[in-house]
Amino acid sequence: MPTYHIVSLPGDGIGPDVTREALKVSKAIGQYYNTEIDITEYLVGGASIDEHGVPIRDEVLDKAKKADAVFLGAVGGPKWDDVAKNKRPEAALLKLRNELGLFTNLRPVRVYEPLIETSTLKREVIENVDLLVVRELTGGIYFGKPRITEKLSFGERAVDTMVYRSSEIERIAEVAFKAARKRRKKLTSVDKSNILDTSRLWRKTVDQVARKYDDIEVSHMLVDNCAMQLVRDPSQFDVILTGNMFGDILSDESAMLTGSIGMLPSASLGKDSAMYEPVHGSAPDIAGSGKANPLAAIGSAALMYRYSFDNNDAATDIEQAIYDVLADGYRTADLQSGGSNEKVISTAEMSNAIIDRINQKQESTTNA
Repeated sequence: MPTYHIVSLPGDGIGPDVTREALKVSKAIGQYYNTEIDITEYLVGGASIDEHGVPIRDEVLDKAKKADAVFLGAVGGPKWDDVAKNKRPEAALLKLRNELGLFTNLRPVRVYEPLIETSTLKREVIENVDLLVVRELTGGIYFGKPRITEKLSFGERAVDTMVYRSSEIERIAEVAFKAARKRRKKLTSVDKSNILDTSRLWRKTVDQVARKYDDIEVSHMLVDNCAMQLVRDPSQFDVILTGNMFGDILSDESAMLTGSIGMLPSASLGKDSAMYEPVHGSAPDIAGSGKANPLAAIGSAALMYRYSFDNNDAATDIEQAIYDVLADGYRTADLQSGGSNEKVISTAEMSNAIIDRINQKQESTTNA
C-alpha cells in the first residue's frame, strides 16, 4: 500500500474549514484504492504571522519541498491589510510557488447541470461549458524586478515589471498543448500583443511550440476580447493558455460561470512538487460558521489524486460524487437558487454526503 505524505497548510478564515473536509474525503477514498494518506499540518499566512511573525517559516518550506503534495486552504484577510508587503499573508503563497518551482496552474472550469440556475448567465450561454485554464505561475509581473514604491518630490511612484523569457513561455506552452491533446484538441493562447513586448514574445514562442502539435487547433486572442468572450460564448473554449496576471483574472472570471467561485479547484505543478488549493478567498466573516462551500477544496483533492498520485479513477470517483450530491439537491448557502428540491447543509455535511456517495458506488461495484 503506497503512503503519500501531504503537507497541509489550512491558512486563514475558512481555509481550515474547507481543508479539513477535503482531506477527510481524500482519506475516505484512499481506503478503496489501497492508498494511505499521511498528513502533517503547519501554519501559513496570517495564522503564521500571528504565531511566528512571518507568513511562512523556512522549515515549513523545507517540509513542503519534501512532501508528495501540498494542500493549501486560503490566506489573508482584513486583519493583515496594514502589514508590510513582504510580510503580508499572500507573500507565503508567492514564496511557495517560487520556492517549489510551481510554474503551472491548472484550473478546470466545469458548469454542473444542477447548478446552472445559480449562475448569473443564461442557461443557453453556459450549458455544457467545460474548459481548462493553463496559467503560467512563476513569471510575469508578479515576480518581475524592479518592483518598488518610492517617494519623489511630486508624490509617490510605484513600479512593477513584467518579464517573460522564451524558455518560461515554452515550458508552459508544452503543458497546455499536452493537456489539449487529451481533451478536445483546441487551444486558445491569450495575450496583449498589440501593446506589450512580453506578449509579442509570448505569441511568437507559442507559435514555435505549436509546430510540434499539428493535431491541435491553435488560435490567439487578446486578453480584453477573451474576457468578453468568456461571458458571451464560453463554450467556444477548450484550453486557455495565458500568463500569470491575465490567468489570475480570467480564471476568476471563469469561476463565476459555474455560479460560485466556491466551485473552482486548482492544481499548481512543478517538476518535482505540486500544490492544490481552492481558488476562493479566506472569507473570514463566515469562518467556523459551517457555511463555507468545501466543493472547490474537495475538487482540488480530486486533482491531487490525478496529478500527484497518478490515480485517475479515484479522481473521477470524487468528481462524480460531487455531481451526484448536487443532483440530489444538496447545497451550501452560496449555491442556493431557490429551487424546490434544494436542501441547504453545512460544510461538514457536504463532505459527508460526498463520502456517502463514494461508499455507495464502491459497494455497488463490489456486489456487482
